[in-house]
Amino acid sequence: MDPQTRKARQVQSLPLPANPARQSQPTIVLVILTVLALLMITLSAVGYATVGRIGNDVASASSLALGDAIAGTSGEKKVAKHGQATDGATDILLVGSDSRADAQGNPLTPEEIAMLRAGDEENDNTDTLMLIRVPNDGSSATAISIPRDTYIHDPQMGNMKINGVYSAYKAAKQTQLLEQGITDQKELIARSTEAGRAALIRAISRLSGVTVDHYAEIGLLGFVLLTDAVGGVEVCLLEPTQDEFSQANFPAGRQTLNGPDALSYVRQRHGLPRGDLDRITRQQAYMASLVNKMLSNGTLTNTATLAQLADAIRRSVIIDEGWDIMSFANQLQNLAGGRVKFTTIPVTSIDGVGDYGESVVTVDTKEVHDFFDTLLSTATAAPEATEEPADTAADDGKKPLIVHTLNASLATGLAARVAQYLADDNYPIGDISNAPEGLYDRSQIVAADPDDREVKQLAKLLGSLPITQSDSLEPGEAVVVVHGDYVGPKADTEYELPPAVVGQPGEEAVDDAPAVIDAGGDGPRCVY
Repeated sequence: MDPQTRKARQVQSLPLPANPARQSQPTIVLVILTVLALLMITLSAVGYATVGRIGNDVASASSLALGDAIAGTSGEKKVAKHGQATDGATDILLVGSDSRADAQGNPLTPEEIAMLRAGDEENDNTDTLMLIRVPNDGSSATAISIPRDTYIHDPQMGNMKINGVYSAYKAAKQTQLLEQGITDQKELIARSTEAGRAALIRAISRLSGVTVDHYAEIGLLGFVLLTDAVGGVEVCLLEPTQDEFSQANFPAGRQTLNGPDALSYVRQRHGLPRGDLDRITRQQAYMASLVNKMLSNGTLTNTATLAQLADAIRRSVIIDEGWDIMSFANQLQNLAGGRVKFTTIPVTSIDGVGDYGESVVTVDTKEVHDFFDTLLSTATAAPEATEEPADTAADDGKKPLIVHTLNASLATGLAARVAQYLADDNYPIGDISNAPEGLYDRSQIVAADPDDREVKQLAKLLGSLPITQSDSLEPGEAVVVVHGDYVGPKADTEYELPPAVVGQPGEEAVDDAPAVIDAGGDGPRCVY
């Protein structure tokens, strides 16, 4: 073994510790509700949404793939403190669920189900998805909607609509657990739900090009209760509308909607000129109006209103267990309505065709990545230029990162082939061996600092492998773990990145930049 190398260590992902519970305060409620409003839509059509933690009663979700690298897996990376994100922003995934149970798992009453106007049957599709970007300085918040039919490539499931990722992975995990002899319903639901949420987070991260730091989910009932708690929300329609599916029946012009009517309003997509894209615009206008109302004087100073809001959150909201909402509240303490904006990812067509002839929304992932980067650069001033770090590569051309390779797959010699590939690219190679059985469940890079430039370059070279942080490694070394899911260089199957555009784009191209709606002004935006 070369004297420059160090012996590979067995490294495992460390679970994120749950933060101690905080006592609720009006300021915290305001922040929670502002973020929730940003994502209220999430719950709108059938999705998940976000909120913050109030006291000890808010349900939390664990075992999520938060803080993962862009390619993401279940290996968890330490999530940066609020205001200290290494990519310049805290990113929150907001999803809406059509669950007929509350956040604590209690079934809704028949009266509550009837109030939702959504039928008796629920499904696992996440039809409303939103990613909220909050720059480190907390000066703004941008909520970006992702159309439900966005067509993506998933490394394990293949090409699919993004709203089906959660349900596909949940079902696959449940089948796997049943085959392992696990029959306890509570455990089956909990573990399969965790798998679905983690897969959705990874898919959103791959599509957006950003690291998802926090997760929030809200049910249909929460949308109704929160809307009613603030006394209804004003909207404006350009034309009258009537839809038997969502039971939306509204005249043109400005009007204030109660909870059930608001749910019908944001769920409607039939009969709108651009279908789901117009529904998203309607949802964004509604949320902007809601945020404007909550940020206005008086709405959250009423103790009865606060009590209703707190009860609605306890019954309907699930957030990740590692979310320090107090810190997040401090980050957003100076946020104003005009700095809360809503927009949609750029799409290439709204009438594309999927692999099985289904109607899909096509996107160019490179354009989506650039879009998210631009959002951050326009929201914050550019940092002062710093000198590029000196090239620490050795004079002989060797890269300044010692790489150990572990084979966690059933493919004989895979670690050796990958090591040789890296050696040919001037990487110093350390140990080459088999990984202890059961230690790793997927391919990954293990390193002391996941944000190290050399580590990121290595991960990208091997097919954008996720990076797992471990304190047991020294700076300047990394462990490459190749598992059965490995499709990078020297895998049995030829490695090929998925195309930027998946599916066949349709004729209705969407070339215009996504519209932006903000929560400022004196009245709601008029929409279809």
